Amino acid sequence: MTAEQAYVTGLHQRLDEVRARTVARLDEALATVPHNPQAVGEREAAVELHSQRIVALDAADSGLCFGRLDRHDSDVPRYVGRIGLNTDEGREEPLLVDWRAPAAQPFYTATPLHDLGVRRRRHIRTRGRTVVSVTDETLDLTDPDLAQRSGLAGESVLLAALNATRTGRMSDIVRTIQAEQDRIIRADHRGVLVVQGGPGTGKTAVALHRAAYLLYTHRERLARSGLLVVGPSPTFLAYIADVLPSLGETGVVLADLGGLRPGLQAHAPERPEVTEVKGRLAMVDVVTAAVRARQAVLDQPAPLTIDGTPVRFAKADAARARSRARAVSRLHNEARPAFARAVIDLVAHKYADTLGQNVLGGANLLGAGDVAALRREVAAEPAVHALIDRLWPRLTAERLLRDLFSSPQRLAAATKGWTDADRALLARPASAPWTPADVPLLEEADELLGVDDSAERTAARREKQRRLRHAQETLDFLHGSRSTDWETEDESEELSAGDLLDAEGLADRQEETDSRSTAQRAAADRTWTYGHVIVDEAQELSAMAWRVLLRRCPTRSMTLVGDVAQTGSAAGASSWAEVLEPALGPRDRRGWRMEELTVNYRTPAEIMEIAAEVLAAGGADTSAASSVRSTGERPWARQVADEELADAVAEAAAELDAEEGTLAVLVPRSRLAAVTDAVRRRVPSASADGDLTAGAVVLTPQGSKGLEFDSVLVGDPAGILDEGVRGHNDLYVALTRATQRLGVVHPGELPVELKGLDLR
Repeated sequence: MTAEQAYVTGLHQRLDEVRARTVARLDEALATVPHNPQAVGEREAAVELHSQRIVALDAADSGLCFGRLDRHDSDVPRYVGRIGLNTDEGREEPLLVDWRAPAAQPFYTATPLHDLGVRRRRHIRTRGRTVVSVTDETLDLTDPDLAQRSGLAGESVLLAALNATRTGRMSDIVRTIQAEQDRIIRADHRGVLVVQGGPGTGKTAVALHRAAYLLYTHRERLARSGLLVVGPSPTFLAYIADVLPSLGETGVVLADLGGLRPGLQAHAPERPEVTEVKGRLAMVDVVTAAVRARQAVLDQPAPLTIDGTPVRFAKADAARARSRARAVSRLHNEARPAFARAVIDLVAHKYADTLGQNVLGGANLLGAGDVAALRREVAAEPAVHALIDRLWPRLTAERLLRDLFSSPQRLAAATKGWTDADRALLARPASAPWTPADVPLLEEADELLGVDDSAERTAARREKQRRLRHAQETLDFLHGSRSTDWETEDESEELSAGDLLDAEGLADRQEETDSRSTAQRAAADRTWTYGHVIVDEAQELSAMAWRVLLRRCPTRSMTLVGDVAQTGSAAGASSWAEVLEPALGPRDRRGWRMEELTVNYRTPAEIMEIAAEVLAAGGADTSAASSVRSTGERPWARQVADEELADAVAEAAAELDAEEGTLAVLVPRSRLAAVTDAVRRRVPSASADGDLTAGAVVLTPQGSKGLEFDSVLVGDPAGILDEGVRGHNDLYVALTRATQRLGVVHPGELPVELKGLDLR
């Protein structure tokens, strides 16, 4: 271990050198004084680059080196760690190989039967910069006493990590990646990869490490297009927030469905049946009909008065203007200027016909110039603009949906053929907050509305003309100020500013440069398309949500992780083919492939024995993953009176809170408020805002998706079964969040699926 400590110390010294050099470069960039907008952009880009590099180097400090490979064909060991490190002079073998590099792959995949040229694999465990243990696996089958034949690489290291207490934040598994996980992490980025795996199989960890791997392997492409990770809830995003930075990657956009729309956080709760209706593909037709209905015609002629002259705008005029606008663009807001021009033209001609009427019956007395002047007068008339706004309003997606859901008349017109019951589920006041299921509808509306940016384009054109005039004036001034007293022929041939660039080139240099990172620009742009999209708990997405994500990734380079046996939403998937083939369409429906994770690393065998009964009772087509460990601690159940449930749960939570590690109390939604209040009174460490690092938390099964806790207490399992759209799936989720201990507090009879629990 002394030799390994010396080598690890040297690696940290090299890391410090690299970091110091990067800090110096950052200081140089910060000290630069830019003299024009282009220089400002270059300076900010350099600051961003070096700042991100420092963050990555800081993250690599903890657990910098965790492995070593001794090979048959070389006497030089290969060390594996979080990042790659070389000496300044360079050498044939690097000091440290990045875990994502091909040279590091045998650390995760070599076995005694397929040793990949490795005779020994060494696991190095550190605390800070100190080596605390070294574990060897000899892969040479010629040595029967030492050959490691287990299917799990680094089993002792893996079990130590699995048995460690949780902190409320997910940690990376870079030291303990197993072969089946590594295969998925390094899989081809092209096409749609579905990762099906039961609870505890490491789906989320695999997805995040795959993100880090793809950013390492395809950095140039993804640096331009970005990578999006979509999770099921804000709580989940907070839980995984540290993983990618710990792997040296900070330029990833993390979002849940409610946060996918820039500038909007749509997280209001909603009844499951409403979510299901909003998730139907039929909502595309509803939104389309709502937009078309705002392109109105007149029920009766509209009287107008232009400078005291009455003008009659007929129903046929409105229909004619609408036809012209629709012929220009299918997008509502983009077609609005054409509609406005058509209305103004029609009104102007009627106005001209009235003013220029020849009492003798001849041709109109007004000439073309007169008609043009009258058109300008009509275009400035407030009554005409009011008519345009009435017949073809400028709409935002938010206004369209608020007006639709709050108006029984509009809702009825947009949902022809619907039942009254389904239609009623969409009705709500205009002041109602936005929910996650609204986001796909808002995005769909935006696709149909477009943006009327004519005013912005006019302003941009004027600004460019202003910069061009200013640039030309500057060049003219420099030209007039140049010296003409040349002492030598060489001096007379010196180039001036005017020789090097023209006014247009100088104007372009004055244009503001966007110095934001790719992730920052992507997160702020609704129309951004990503190079790769990763979706966790993908089985929960509705048909409308899939439309949003597929627009974000037209190349269909996606990784989808989930478990159809845990689907809790009525809008979610019962099978991957059921949801993906309609979403991808005929052209791409064969463009997806599935990998399966089969080993449960999180949940002890004692708990999975109970959970498997719930899974079978729910009629799932999948079987429970095999647990790799057993704790010897049996899950238990305690019966109480219904009116005592909240206090009894709080008392049991206080008992479990005395144990080491994190604690979650999972209850049906109807019990959430009462149990939360009781737990906060009884358990001092209870989190007041759902912060997983603060202490015990109270959640619904849906809110716990993707999370794990040392101890889990399930309150009212029968209520979870009854209230859930897919109740057995929800109970299965609740039971499998625990890594060490599970308790159940129930009013009335214990559900038959849980009869295997020890009764207390």
